[in-house]
Amino acid sequence: MTFDPLRCAEATCQAAVVLGATLVPAAWRALDPGLAAVLATMFVILSGGIYALHAVTFDSFRLTGRRLFSAGPHDE
Repeated sequence: MTFDPLRCAEATCQAAVVLGATLVPAAWRALDPGLAAVLATMFVILSGGIYALHAVTFDSFRLTGRRLFSAGPHDE
């Protein structure tokens, strides 16, 4: 499996949306360097997790040849 920069950009944006919508508003008033480091670490872990999930899911679909809404012999 190779590194995909577009998939990485998508995972980074999704992690930013999740953290921005849930944690940053709650922690904004108490933001200090220690909390910023925790948020940055969570951002990296979440980005990596999303990247890995997408890589496994989409590469599995690509390798097995499965398509969304494919009309197979049992679908008719």
